[in-house]
Amino acid sequence: MPLAPDPHAIFTMVLTLVALLLFSRDRIPLETSCLFILVVLIVVFFVAPYEAANGAIIDVSDFIKFFGNQAVVAIGALMVLGKGLEETGALRPLVLMMSSGWKARPKMTMLLTLTVSAIASAFLNNTPIVVMLLPVLVAAAIRTHQSPSGLLMPMGLATIIGGMSTTIGTSTNLMAVDIASDFGLTINSLFYFTFPVAIASVFGLGFLWLLAPKLLPERVPPMDDTSPRVFNAILRVTEGSYPQGKTLSEVLAKTGNRMQVTRIQRGYGLFGEGLFITKLPSVEMQPGDLLYVNDRPDNLKEFERELGLTLYSVDGEDADLDTPVDDAHPLTAKGQALAEVVVTRGSLLHQRTLNAVKFVARYNLLPLAIHRAKGLDVESDGNMGDVRLRAGDVLLVQGTEEAIRDLRQGGAMLVLDGKVSLPDTKNARRALAISAFVIGTAAFGILPIVVSALIGVCLLVITRTMRWSSLLGAISAPVIMIIVTSLALSLALLRTGGAEYIAQVFVASTQTLPTPFIVSGLMLVTAVLTNVVSNAAAAGIGVPIALSVAQQLGAPPEPFFLAVLFGANMSFATPMGYQTNLLVMAAGGYKFSDFLRVGVPLTLIMWLAFSIILPFMYKL
Repeated sequence: MPLAPDPHAIFTMVLTLVALLLFSRDRIPLETSCLFILVVLIVVFFVAPYEAANGAIIDVSDFIKFFGNQAVVAIGALMVLGKGLEETGALRPLVLMMSSGWKARPKMTMLLTLTVSAIASAFLNNTPIVVMLLPVLVAAAIRTHQSPSGLLMPMGLATIIGGMSTTIGTSTNLMAVDIASDFGLTINSLFYFTFPVAIASVFGLGFLWLLAPKLLPERVPPMDDTSPRVFNAILRVTEGSYPQGKTLSEVLAKTGNRMQVTRIQRGYGLFGEGLFITKLPSVEMQPGDLLYVNDRPDNLKEFERELGLTLYSVDGEDADLDTPVDDAHPLTAKGQALAEVVVTRGSLLHQRTLNAVKFVARYNLLPLAIHRAKGLDVESDGNMGDVRLRAGDVLLVQGTEEAIRDLRQGGAMLVLDGKVSLPDTKNARRALAISAFVIGTAAFGILPIVVSALIGVCLLVITRTMRWSSLLGAISAPVIMIIVTSLALSLALLRTGGAEYIAQVFVASTQTLPTPFIVSGLMLVTAVLTNVVSNAAAAGIGVPIALSVAQQLGAPPEPFFLAVLFGANMSFATPMGYQTNLLVMAAGGYKFSDFLRVGVPLTLIMWLAFSIILPFMYKL
């Protein structure tokens, strides 16, 4: 067995275990855990400076400099480019091309959808691709009399497979390449590991095409009805009705304080449009007063009966006070729509309540229900405002199409609006051309990806393809923090000898196994880990250990590096494993067990494929 590590190495290994534990806790925002680990790392190495026997030192600035690391800068720039493609609708032609064949040849169109979405994800952030395709696949399922659950998850997982294949396919890939450079393993080509992924994806996509839909039971999406559920209306106070002469508080008490009065208008029809008066509990109701209310139709009719008033519909800003609401003249909700807001780790809603973030006032949207990733749903007549939201929860909201569009374009949350219509603006071609420039110059080695991506962001701003507000909103704080923290832990493990010690223990415990089995084992462990913590954390911790193992064995480092890289990208088996999994879970109404049904077999298929391909490629 290897010699015991020094105190700094022991501290770093323990802190790494603490980090993995914190990263797996949904109750703690990911960026908060990252900040805590980073601060602890900085403070300890500041108080107790480290210098190894071989002269290796760690300075506090070594950890802080990762905020300006070229991989972090490139990842932020690529996030902005992906947001630009989403906002401008640049992917619209691609999506429409795939949607046109569903009626004639649904089976082949499904294969085309999986293939094209995987290829696109090799170069672009897969979140906008999934957002674009979700409404198209739901509409296709309706037209072909299929369950959406058989289409949505395979598509989402196909984009994850595609993201494995290039150095810019995911932020994890870029970060892992940067860590590998510290070991002297330089990867300059965009397509360095495309070949093994291309072979393995034949089996992975084949499974998603032919078998995955059969493994998935029919699920009803949370938003199976896209029609408005809450309506604006007016209750008119008449002579002899209960509210006449009563205070507002007495009127509300009559309904059990369930009626929501948004405005009170007095003098309507006497002096122009009348005046809106303050909603004081002590204000007395007079004949002719208009009470503006909003609720579900059955509740509104109940209030009408209880109070002896007359109910009228409000169409947009117009009130029709000549025609009371009845079976022949139902309530209308012009311009109103539903949307689903998916709660992700690091979003504004994660581990907070709707009341705490002032959701209604901030976004002008009315929450109707909370569909919980685990547990019972909460309806609008419950106390939703005080429910602490978790990653994977879906908030069903209603509001104007403009308010929903503003929320989606703000970039702070993942939003599904339940519509098939796709964004289409005059800037789409410009965004597509800029993205093509970034990818092309990096692919042909003309410019490093960090340089081409920054030029692309600059072009987006100069040409006014994106606004600064959208640009800043596109950069995900949790993603940046997890990458910086993972890089810092990797550096500490490397320079203190912690990674070498773990590698020596691993080699000593597996010395009787052939090298291909060791490579395969590393990949499987990383694949399991990435479904519990973020894939960036799995790669950041796994890459230095894997390369140290290769060093101990005297084997080529490439297969060990790729084993961890591919394992870290196999976030198929849990909805929290990857951001797009949460999107797909929300749109398809999937349960946690559905990801296990499909994700576990897919992980095993990809693992076995890579376990055969890598030893063959590198002659292990």
